[in-house]
Amino acid sequence: MPGLVSVKTPPGSTPLRIHVSDENQEELSNSNNRRSTSRTPIPKRTSSPSPSTASRSRPSPGTSSGGKKKIEKKPEIDETALDNPDLGPFLLKQARDTIASGDSPIKALDFAIRASKSFERCCSDEPRNLELAMSLHVVAAIYCSLGRFEEAIPVLEQAIKVPDVTKGSDHSLAAFSGYMQLGDTHSMLGQLDRSISCYDSGLKIQIEALGESDPRVAETCRYLAEANVQAMQFDQAEVLCKQTLEIHREHSAPASLEEAADRRLMALVCEAKGDYESALEHLVLASMAMIAAGQDNEIAAIDVGIGDLYLSLSRFDEAVFAYQKALTVFKSIKGDNHPSVASVFVRLADLYYKTGKFRESKSYCESALRIYTKPVPGTTSEEIAGGLTEISAIYEAVNEPEEALKLLQKAMKLLDDTPGQRSTIAGIEAQMGVMFYMVGRYSDARNSFESAVTKLRASGEKKSAFFGVVLNQMGLACVQLYKIDEAAELFEEARGILEQECGPFDPETLGVYSNLAATYDAMGRVEDAIEILEHILKVREEKLGTANPDVDDEKKRLAELLKEAGRSRNKKAKSLTNLLDSTSQRMKKEVNKRWSGLGFKS
Repeated sequence: MPGLVSVKTPPGSTPLRIHVSDENQEELSNSNNRRSTSRTPIPKRTSSPSPSTASRSRPSPGTSSGGKKKIEKKPEIDETALDNPDLGPFLLKQARDTIASGDSPIKALDFAIRASKSFERCCSDEPRNLELAMSLHVVAAIYCSLGRFEEAIPVLEQAIKVPDVTKGSDHSLAAFSGYMQLGDTHSMLGQLDRSISCYDSGLKIQIEALGESDPRVAETCRYLAEANVQAMQFDQAEVLCKQTLEIHREHSAPASLEEAADRRLMALVCEAKGDYESALEHLVLASMAMIAAGQDNEIAAIDVGIGDLYLSLSRFDEAVFAYQKALTVFKSIKGDNHPSVASVFVRLADLYYKTGKFRESKSYCESALRIYTKPVPGTTSEEIAGGLTEISAIYEAVNEPEEALKLLQKAMKLLDDTPGQRSTIAGIEAQMGVMFYMVGRYSDARNSFESAVTKLRASGEKKSAFFGVVLNQMGLACVQLYKIDEAAELFEEARGILEQECGPFDPETLGVYSNLAATYDAMGRVEDAIEILEHILKVREEKLGTANPDVDDEKKRLAELLKEAGRSRNKKAKSLTNLLDSTSQRMKKEVNKRWSGLGFKS
């Protein structure tokens, strides 16, 4: 599973490691430890709305450290010998020893595959053999270490069918391990929906075996919650966070580091749902726990999150204080040119922009760019790309779209187009689409949105509110290109998603309703347009009052359509002039506002 990503931040994640344990109980414990340490949430904000994973270096199996090609010698074992019941354990041990020695992973893979074949043959009368499951886990882990994730999936799907959870804890824990490993593999391929499904199945098996209040269950709940945050499924993430907090409250000391990690994750969920006060409360409690533990670096990271929340609450002086505290610590611990310092500069730039101090804002942007241009050793391309994306959002806000586009294009070049990176790339492409739209490059905007939509569909985010917003923006670009039928299809799909995710009365949903009504009007579907406008007008009057300018606009549009429908039902389809002027231009002015709710800065 890739690392935790907030709605606004794509931090990197720990690469998959080959892990082979002698006992399934040990595997469960180790897997939970890996997850709890590699996915500690660090609240951080960027304008990229999508989750991401760190790029995985794929080892070149045929080369040694000196660059010379090694001649692989497969073990000379007769296939007929696989029927020997002693051969499977021997080959599995050989695979482990090869992995531990750092020798060729291809050789280890050959041993592991032969071991699984031997176990499969020798347990034909008892197909549910835990040694077979273990050998399959090893095969899949080696495939993943080679970057061959697609080949690992069928192996793991076979492995989870081997244990029989009715036969005791060993079988249950083997099944749990298999589901979690399968979920990690799907996640590496950017298949978040499948990944979450696997984690959920693993959690159910673990609860059945260990009970609902076991601390190891808490670690899995947090892991699944992080995956749901990454997929922007915040309600599910909140339920899991609460469950994790309850378990740690029962088993851990007050203000423990485990509780602090839980509260930081809960703060991310609350912030994503717009509950800034609750998010602030969780971060303050987490900070107190970290202060007691003397974790200065973590305290600074929490201070950045606290500053973000104060900024969202328009408590600017308190936000500046929190940012400056974090900046002092980061400079002291990591140095003046560390990306953490640059990230605080970007936040200060955003704050000063929002308070009208544009000169200070631009100065902080330039300071951050100097750090990202000459990064210190160890800085990942993902950190630089994320920073450039954040700065581009500020240039967008100060009406410098061309400069913003340059930064986004630089960020794109830094990221590998691998399955695990595609959600992040999709977020950048969506923001580029907004920039293209703002400068009137509608064809480029449509192409950029289309590429983002394709990646988001593949990564399992096709049900998120953000995906609905991207569809809506792509629809607007299609309107400008006179592709009305395509625009209508996009608005219709966006409407269905936003109704499900945000509700029929949410401003985002109503905005799509309005676009769809205008599109139906342009297509000559006047009755459909009238029906939608009547619904919009009713909701706006109830929520905003009859004197609101938006309500007045909808009344005028509806009156015009009713007059037209009463005069002639067979009238020629209406010109696109009104659609482009009244709807698209209005949406163009609001485009930053619409993006800001899902991670883009206004």
